[in-house]
Amino acid sequence: METTVIEHDGAILARLESDDRVFEVRFDALEPTDVTLRFLRDGERVGSVYNDDGTKRTMARLTTAREGTDFIGVEVPKEFVAEILDTALETGRVTDETAAEGYRLRVL
Repeated sequence: METTVIEHDGAILARLESDDRVFEVRFDALEPTDVTLRFLRDGERVGSVYNDDGTKRTMARLTTAREGTDFIGVEVPKEFVAEILDTALETGRVTDETAAEGYRLRVL
């Protein structure tokens, strides 16, 4: 599994690629809650990372550009999520650092 989480072209690019899946999101802010990280681009939610019903599975979700509520979801490793959170914190892109630490304690 190959991961990339970098600041690129005024945003953060997070990409995970393995034999059975690819996940990629570009965001300019990360909004943490107790159990969710929301990816924001230009103030709009473009996806999130959440814990799947209290299990050990961590899921990433991207919204589509279509009308309605379509989305794409994929399981992602917690190490990848931690890398996203760390990069967002280092680059000043987290909307609430206290909530980010709460997320880290509860989910990671």
